[in-house]
Amino acid sequence: MAQTEKSRGEVMASQPAAAGATAGSAQFATFYVDRLFFGVGVLDVQEVLRFQEMTGVPLAPATIQGLINLRGQIVTAIDMRRRLGLQARLESEVPMNVVIRAEDGAVSLLVDEIGDVLDVAEEIWEPVPDNIPRRQRELLAGVAKLDGRLLLMLNTERLLQPEAADV
Repeated sequence: MAQTEKSRGEVMASQPAAAGATAGSAQFATFYVDRLFFGVGVLDVQEVLRFQEMTGVPLAPATIQGLINLRGQIVTAIDMRRRLGLQARLESEVPMNVVIRAEDGAVSLLVDEIGDVLDVAEEIWEPVPDNIPRRQRELLAGVAKLDGRLLLMLNTERLLQPEAADV
């Protein structure tokens, strides 16, 4: 079976269990990047913060915006627009931080706007469509159609892996 032809059960099995979710559903923390609506498993999220001052990292991959000091913990900040291959954020636009838990510690995802926590029923999850550009498709675990918008579920494990162009 091709990677983009996952069954709904496989899509949901790849997502973390979420606190407060009902049977057959999972909770997702949502946010926007360049008007696209994304979600990550709520249990992957450590916290959501306003913009934090960053220190640049010389010779770092282009997706690494810098490092932030989060109460004494040094956290890498990934620019989600760059990671997804989208248009750069205007200098007047201030990103928000979605801090997620990773194997090697916390990582901040720089996003445009914070959404809500949504309880999404398992039966509405679908495989990632083939018409989504490959760069973005590889970072997604599935999609869900919600009231006139498409929720793109990020695969945080894949998202945090270095891009081939960066190594």
